[in-house]
Amino acid sequence: MDPLLFKAILVVAVFGITLIVALYSTFGERKIAAVMQDRVGPNRAGPFGLLQPLADGIKMFMKQELIPSVSNKWLFIVGPCIAMLTACMTGVVIPWGGSLTFGDQVFELQIADLNIGILYLFGVVSLGVYGIMIGGWASNNKFSLIGAIRASSQMISYEIAMGMAIIALVMSTGTLSLKEIVMQQDAGLANIVYQPLGFLIFLVCAFAETNRAPFDLPECETELIGGYHTEYSSLKLGFYLFAEYINMFISSAVIVSFYFGGYNFPFQHELGLDGNLLTIVQTLVFFGKIFFFVFFFMWVRWTIPRFRYDQLMHLGWKVLLPLALFNIFATGMVMWGMGKL
Repeated sequence: MDPLLFKAILVVAVFGITLIVALYSTFGERKIAAVMQDRVGPNRAGPFGLLQPLADGIKMFMKQELIPSVSNKWLFIVGPCIAMLTACMTGVVIPWGGSLTFGDQVFELQIADLNIGILYLFGVVSLGVYGIMIGGWASNNKFSLIGAIRASSQMISYEIAMGMAIIALVMSTGTLSLKEIVMQQDAGLANIVYQPLGFLIFLVCAFAETNRAPFDLPECETELIGGYHTEYSSLKLGFYLFAEYINMFISSAVIVSFYFGGYNFPFQHELGLDGNLLTIVQTLVFFGKIFFFVFFFMWVRWTIPRFRYDQLMHLGWKVLLPLALFNIFATGMVMWGMGKL
């Protein structure tokens, strides 16, 4: 098989799986919320309500497209496109599994193994704020603008602490490649053992970066109606909502890759599996870990109340940032004591 053809198939597969997971994450979240609130949840469309996401998608597709007459129409369209594009681009550097062998050819289940994969991730994630900011500003709606300003302030603030947490991880692993980070965890313990504080900081920042409760201040309906996407309808609104669930899925994949061994699992080499069969099992284990964190994102949303905005900023600047700096210092001291610096 031509390597370029395999990469093209992998791109389509990752894109399709990402969209399907985002689509059914909405169904899963409604079911989880129903269980926590002693309700039934969606159960009418199809067996057990499994066709509800398709019904919602068709309904959103059939809705009338509205563009406010006082908006900047070009930027109004560009905003949700940027949000969706950056959400999908982050999956490029994630290693979804080991390698598949066809004849004498070996293919990695990773679209691009960049030696600066972490920098690529942060670069793409930082672009995501433009989609929200442009959409809120172009709407020419004061509530949308306030939501966009909240989102940009929140994401920039928490990206700093998240970057500091990753610096400590890079110090301990010595690489910026996600593939290398995952492979290192195959030979020993997962990074959660070496960087527990870094994981906690990264996890909290991931909630803020994805605008998930209790950090969903940019779309806080109690004072902002719908926040930055108040004026959006039909597929443009669908792009923003889809981008949130895609970001949640990709954030879970990044957390698993950084701190929980990626596609590796305990005693995988003692099972007698090898070749393509081992790769398939590793990929299934990887998705199992991802779905656990997706469930955790949803669990937290329906458990913890929303922060006030001053509390959100206090947590980011006065708690997480000092902890991240302390984590870097502690990691450096440990590595210096071990003679690795």
